[in-house]
Order: sequence, then C-alpha cells, then structure tokens
Amino acid sequence: MTGYNLVKLEDMIAELGEDRVKTILLSFSSPNNKDVEHFLHHKAIEFAKQRLSITYLLFASYKKEPALIGYFTLSAKTIMVPKKVLNTTLQKRISRFGPYNSDLKRYLINAPLIAQLSKNYSDNLNNLITGNELLKIACNKVSEAHGIIGGRVVYLECEDKEQLIEFYKRNGFVEFGKRTLDLDEVDFFPSKHLIQMLKYLS
Repeated sequence: MTGYNLVKLEDMIAELGEDRVKTILLSFSSPNNKDVEHFLHHKAIEFAKQRLSITYLLFASYKKEPALIGYFTLSAKTIMVPKKVLNTTLQKRISRFGPYNSDLKRYLINAPLIAQLSKNYSDNLNNLITGNELLKIACNKVSEAHGIIGGRVVYLECEDKEQLIEFYKRNGFVEFGKRTLDLDEVDFFPSKHLIQMLKYLS
C-alpha cells in the first residue's frame, strides 16, 4: 500500500508523551484477537521503554486525520526447528544461520519474532489495509534488521485456526512446531498452544 506512515512506538512516546500515546493506543480494537489488543493497551509502552520488544504503529489518512490502522511488534528470540519438517531447500538455507544439534535433531536459530500483528477494526479502519500488506510491511522491517545484524529467517506464532495458518502459508510461512501457552496467555486463546511458523526472507 501507499500513503501510510510507520512510526516506532518509543519515538512516538518521546515526541508526544506517554499519556497522549496511551489515548491513541486505546483507540485500537481487535475483537477477534484480544491478545493483540490487550498487548497494545496494557504492555506495549512498558515493553518499549525496557526495550523488551519494538512496536511499530501504522497510520494512514482517514477523514483528513491520521488514524492508527494497524501495528506489529518485533522481538529477538532463539528457536529450535525440527529438521524433519523442512524440505531440502529450506534445510540448506537455514543451516547457514543456525547450527544443527544432532541429539535434538533440530536447528538452533536466532531469529526475529513477529510477536504481534493486527489491523485496527475500530470504525472500519481495517478496510484501509489488507492483512497481506501489513504482514509484508512487518517482514520488510525484519529484512532491514537482517541487513544490520545478519540473518534471513523470521518466525511467528499464531492461534491454531485453519484460516490463520492458511493465511500465513499463502504468504510463504512454513509450520515447524507448537508452543504451550504461558500462564498469562491462557485466558486469550481457546487451545493450550500456539502454532509456530517461519519464513526465509530472500
């Protein structure tokens, strides 16, 4: 898409102040994914201040005013990827970015995590961007980070829903595992785990 403005949350706090930013974040609504809504409303600012993760806010013009249309959050993580779930081409590609542990039969890879990703469904603002576009913007930002620190792999965790999994597969992600929910996550998801998926960014 064109005509959007991508803003780092910590820069916005420095410019507008924490109280003003909190008001803007509270305008965000994601009724089908309360986890991403809760994170932006209650955790994103503190995580940004502590540099535990980096949140990017996407704004576009709506009724001649800037409107928050979506956001994503990135964090640095290490993942273990079973060899058996990857095809030969993908094995060769990711083996350059993480060692293979023969005992665990897994690759150990340092990779950015797209920890949160969602459009804003308040006032039909979700219609100003597609999920494909938002995900591409997030992956482009990860590629920028790769250009600084190296790497080619990005991963994410999503709810175990066929529609979501197929969405990420259409965008080049491959399922590689499951993660059991942490205690502070169990109230937001009907299942007890999240699906882990990765993509090699060429």
